[in-house]
Amino acid sequence: MVGMMDSGSRASFTEKLEPLLTDEVELRRHVEKAVEETQVIDMHTHLFSIEFGKMALFGIDDLLTYHYLIAEMFRSVELKPERFWRMSKREQADLIWRTLFVENSPLSEAARGIVTILKAFGLSTNAATLDEAREFFATQDVAKHFDRVFEMARVKAVVMTNDPLDAREAHVWENGVRIDARFHAALRLDRVLNDWTNAVPKLAERGYAVETAIDAKTVAEVRRFLDDWITRMRPLYMAVSLPDDFRFPSDDVRDRLLREAVLPTARAAGLPLSLMIGVRRGVNPALRIAGDGVGRADVKAVERMCAENPDVRFFVTFLSRENQHELCVAARKFSNLMPFGCWWFLNNPSIVAEITRERIELLGTSFIAQHSDARILEQLIYKWKHSRRVIADALVEAYTRLLASGRAVTAREIERDVARLFSENFRRWVAIEGAP
Repeated sequence: MVGMMDSGSRASFTEKLEPLLTDEVELRRHVEKAVEETQVIDMHTHLFSIEFGKMALFGIDDLLTYHYLIAEMFRSVELKPERFWRMSKREQADLIWRTLFVENSPLSEAARGIVTILKAFGLSTNAATLDEAREFFATQDVAKHFDRVFEMARVKAVVMTNDPLDAREAHVWENGVRIDARFHAALRLDRVLNDWTNAVPKLAERGYAVETAIDAKTVAEVRRFLDDWITRMRPLYMAVSLPDDFRFPSDDVRDRLLREAVLPTARAAGLPLSLMIGVRRGVNPALRIAGDGVGRADVKAVERMCAENPDVRFFVTFLSRENQHELCVAARKFSNLMPFGCWWFLNNPSIVAEITRERIELLGTSFIAQHSDARILEQLIYKWKHSRRVIADALVEAYTRLLASGRAVTAREIERDVARLFSENFRRWVAIEGAP
């Protein structure tokens, strides 16, 4: 009978012979090892590969002028925003360093992230100036530096945020530049769906016969625009960030474009649609990108979209902490809904811990644990280092409870579960040619 076993049966039998982890210390060691070593597919970033030129941000001045740190800096200085924006990037970075790292302890998550990055490269975290850090980054071979950061962060691929209506970015794509294979595209639809009036002339400039008033011809042209850019970019999914007052259905232009152009395109192309919901733009316009806020959104809008479009896969994340439980419950009802990450203001250890535990308790490992949302290359280091620690703690708790209930796990099962959370759930949902 043993000789008649198929390969699947043999694999199952072998797994059962693996030692069960019944000691809590050993259990923690295996979880932490798996979480630390598993390579990540970072499914949502604002990073760009070297081929995009100045859009690819890296180095200490870009790190310090991150909008999280800009907003935090204004809480500790008497400075008019308009004066700050007149400064050079170098001057802004110097001010932020002096304010948040010299005159104050860098206790916030964003500030601590800078410390983690500097330490990773062996640079001083207590320096009075940025001279050492600037010299280090200025002397790096850019291509080798990108490789090193990916290796340090244990990230094997990232997904960019790609706006075809951004002239700088479109120029790169339209010239057929070969993009670093680790960087994958996501077709961003914010301008089309959230700012249609201003999108119309931009689309018209590119040869699409659209009108402000939506009619059948305009819908057809929007679909042609999407098809053209799907062919050009080969994105892994389409994406849009949405305000806290997003409703579906709704009697507005966005709803019609979603129903008649975006969702049919997602269906026809087999592309998931990523919905990032809860942004309140320009709460303090003087701070520019640093002035956006958060609002509680309506999870029922996502439920209705999933129910009406069972053949479309949705990645969904909400910006408000208060929406997280409802999102988990919705995901239990719709197998075409994939919760992902702890976005923007949620990316703090205490909140990541809470959300991860809640998702494990309601969804097992059928979600995507985290994404970095990184805008500057080296942020991959701290965002993943900090998140891995919190996710490991949540998993240890879950496995310990399971053990107490009478079910032990093996090291291989832990590795499988971590792989699901860090890469495999995403990989399965973007099962198209070219997926990482």
